[in-house]
Amino acid sequence: MNLNKHLEFFNPISDIKKPIHIIGCGAVGSTIAEMLTRMGVEKLNIYDFDIVTAHNLANQMFDYGDITEKKELALRDICQDINPDIEIKNHGAYTDQHLAGYIFLAVDNIELRKKICTDNKANSSIKAVFDFRMRLTDAQHYAADWSNSKQVDNLINTMQFSREEAQESTPTSACGTSLNIVPTVRMVVSLGLANFINFIKKKELKIMILMDAFNFTIDAFSLAQGAYQE
Repeated sequence: MNLNKHLEFFNPISDIKKPIHIIGCGAVGSTIAEMLTRMGVEKLNIYDFDIVTAHNLANQMFDYGDITEKKELALRDICQDINPDIEIKNHGAYTDQHLAGYIFLAVDNIELRKKICTDNKANSSIKAVFDFRMRLTDAQHYAADWSNSKQVDNLINTMQFSREEAQESTPTSACGTSLNIVPTVRMVVSLGLANFINFIKKKELKIMILMDAFNFTIDAFSLAQGAYQE
């Protein structure tokens, strides 16, 4: 794959030494996989149990021909259409498989996110975790260097609410469908992947990024001396 557009800035072959896991292949997860593929990442591990439905086309990377296909299989095909040499390993639903390297959390279940982080709190094979949460126009990205216990605890502490509470705060349509629009997806994923690249290249990490795609606001924070700092 010709990476001349960004090779001098970011070289995935030399810069990424550990595996990448994307847990969840919906709006955020499918966009992460597509962007990482275009950046030249050679291998991805992806997890999802769901199938593509018609309403997924509005904010996910899938197209009409993918409807009724398993999301992880359709996403594998999308990535291989971009780069036929990429290796995609499909894991199905996440069921406590061993994790290592860089973990992207993109599932829509806060209890599962919390379980993954809590169960792997002492997993020294993990380098960093990148978490994404979204509503309609606003979204949040959280991250933790897994060698920094304070950052790990901070990430887990952001998950102290239930799935029901999360759903109550999410805008929904008259028929109960969670509302979401693609500019919000692309914007928060772009910020998260920029955070990922900065961590790899410079060991710099924003542990929290808050954004609103339609109010044009972005606030990014580091954790220093026990307090958030912009």
